[in-house]
Amino acid sequence: MSIELNHTIVAASDPQTSAQFLAGILGLKVDPPLGNFTPVTLANRVTLDYDLSQDPIQSRHYAFASSDEEFDAAFARIEDAGIAFFADPACRKAGQIYHRDGDGGRGVYFRDPDGHLMEILTSPARAPQGLAG
Repeated sequence: MSIELNHTIVAASDPQTSAQFLAGILGLKVDPPLGNFTPVTLANRVTLDYDLSQDPIQSRHYAFASSDEEFDAAFARIEDAGIAFFADPACRKAGQIYHRDGDGGRGVYFRDPDGHLMEILTSPARAPQGLAG
């Protein structure tokens, strides 16, 4: 068996709200609670397990690879909800998405309710080992 990421814990001030926010943007559902976690399962079976944080939340970056169609749908939900979005991780290029030269990839950054930097991208620049071309 090759080693794969199974889950990661995402600190949240309100796990249900944060999980619902991301699931809504990505077109996913929030899974039933698992202990004190509120999980969102991605297509590759990796879960983001939202957990209540009593400490100040430090922003983290989470990036999600998508097809062009999934990107378009997620981006439409971002725009429809009036969520601020950016073409860069420093969040200086407001109201724009980025386009990568060479592979035709696109992407967008936005913040979740706790300030985590979320990114949705197509044609990931880094293919997993053994899957590159």
